[in-house]
Amino acid sequence: MSLEAFTALIAFAFVTSITPGPNNLMLLASGVNFGFARTIPHMLGIGFGFLSLLLGVGFGLGAALTAFPSLHAALKIAGGAYLLYLAWRIAMSRSMGKVGEGAGARPMAFFEAAAFQWVNPKAWVMAVTAMAVYTNPEAPFLSMALVAVAFAAVNLPSVSTWAGFGTALRGFLSDPVRLKWFNIAMGLLLAATLWPMLA
Repeated sequence: MSLEAFTALIAFAFVTSITPGPNNLMLLASGVNFGFARTIPHMLGIGFGFLSLLLGVGFGLGAALTAFPSLHAALKIAGGAYLLYLAWRIAMSRSMGKVGEGAGARPMAFFEAAAFQWVNPKAWVMAVTAMAVYTNPEAPFLSMALVAVAFAAVNLPSVSTWAGFGTALRGFLSDPVRLKWFNIAMGLLLAATLWPMLA
């Protein structure tokens, strides 16, 4: 891969990782409701889960979904249903989580965030596009590794920005009424990310 192609890949990875989508909206809400430190497992889970999805697509999973449209449809339905469930949970959250709280609200765990990447519509689009555009059939393993490196380099800084922004809003949103409407807005925006999948 030439330097120009790798630079374009880094730009693609950055733009797709930093722009709003299900992961970033959930991280924004998690930063507000639980703070930055408690959101770290969620951020790391996104990185790990997306890397595993990216490699899965690179090793032929994308082609399998194309060959079996019913499997692709089932994945879309499962992903959409889970996304709506997460949107509902965020929208109904009414208080900021505190360390040592009971069994109520909690941030998304590492493995939950990692598993979510496999049903996240934006993650699938990113992975399929990256592997289709930036890999080279003459050097498949090296080009897949370079795609993985590019996304690994930009993912954590990108998702950290959203969690950090949410954390910065904690003081302003410590008012229960503001927090209620913020969480409702985040839930609605998260549900709205399904629109491109349904259109």
